[in-house]
Amino acid sequence: MVCSRSSRRRSSSSIISSSSVVVVVVVVVVVVVVVVVVVVVVVVAVAVALAVAAAVAVAVAVVVVVEEEVVVVVVAVVI
Repeated sequence: MVCSRSSRRRSSSSIISSSSVVVVVVVVVVVVVVVVVVVVVVVVAVAVALAVAAAVAVAVAVVVVVEEEVVVVVVAVVI
């Protein structure tokens, strides 16, 4: 009887430790996913900002002066 009780205690403690390991793994996975999502959002935001800046630079560069008149050529930038 004493042996069976001690084995029950050991099995319950191993269940508790394994569940805590599962919780830690789940928390780590969630944190990693959140960090990856944030990095992707930042990279996309920087790429969009650079594309807009490039489009503005191209639009400003395509101003042609013809016989004292300013002709603005609209440039469609496809990203």
